[in-house]
Amino acid sequence: MKNNQLIMVLTAMVLASCQSTSSEEPLPTASHSTARVASCPAPTLADVEQIPIFPADNPWNKDVSKSLIDQRSPAIIALLAQQSPRLKANFGSGLWEGAPIGVPYVAVCGNQPKVPITFRADDYDGNYGNESDPGPYPIPLNAPVENNGADDSHVIAVDVTNKKVYELYNASRTTTGWAASSGAVFDLTSNARRPEGWTSADASGLSILAGLVRHEEVKTGIIDHAIRFTLRKSKVSPNYVFPASHKVKGGNLSGQAPTPMGMRLRLKANIDLSSYSPKNRIILNAMKKYGIILTDIGSDFFITGAPDPAWNNSELTQLGKLRATDFEVIQMGAIK
Repeated sequence: MKNNQLIMVLTAMVLASCQSTSSEEPLPTASHSTARVASCPAPTLADVEQIPIFPADNPWNKDVSKSLIDQRSPAIIALLAQQSPRLKANFGSGLWEGAPIGVPYVAVCGNQPKVPITFRADDYDGNYGNESDPGPYPIPLNAPVENNGADDSHVIAVDVTNKKVYELYNASRTTTGWAASSGAVFDLTSNARRPEGWTSADASGLSILAGLVRHEEVKTGIIDHAIRFTLRKSKVSPNYVFPASHKVKGGNLSGQAPTPMGMRLRLKANIDLSSYSPKNRIILNAMKKYGIILTDIGSDFFITGAPDPAWNNSELTQLGKLRATDFEVIQMGAIK
């Protein structure tokens, strides 16, 4: 009897232990640090640079330094040069109007808990759930929201284990997950595009992460991809061109100077970069080799990057010496 009683006591202790160490982790609370599962190595933004951001032959990573210039380039550049816009780094350190400057992203591991995603319309924009990848997504509830939830409110999480990026547009937290106007999942090892006519978290249907100027990448000494940029609505035509998959209602209806989503510009090879800082030269050399791709409606000639305390904002303002006329349009394929 004593042995049986001992066995019963030990069994009860084991059951109690199992119940107190449930494998389910509670959802994180809102903050601006990266939430991680306890058993997961702590991924950092530097870890993102250790995985491929799409294959080497992906359009984002294409060397266009020798590509032909589109025959409509002079007319297009003349249109873009109206109001004399200057290149603007829409990213930096510190805060602007109370929010970090740029589009933030977080790194997570493969065992990051997935949370439900609800696609909806709100006062800012409509519901594009029919063109979105369904949830759940492994985006922690404490992931930062672009501009603290104002304007486009992008939210991005990079799964460094499974090499995928999860991107939301017009996002807000719910009790158990996220609500958004649209969302897209990109396999970073694949060249698969969005279905024709589909948006993503960006108006062009392209990945946002792929076109960001990321300080952790600049620290490696090279940017090896094209950079995301925006134009005001009146300068964008209601079309798209490869590699984009989605168009927006634009204000430029001139067939002689089409400016579709996916249009790529290249910084002219003869632009002297000697007066720029080393970090700025890394950014500008990428514009000469890989170009800049129109991916969204926004302010004229704003290039997009991620916030980072290591950016020198005064240094980044020097990029404003460049104007639209310092660029040329790379030959475009079929415009849809």
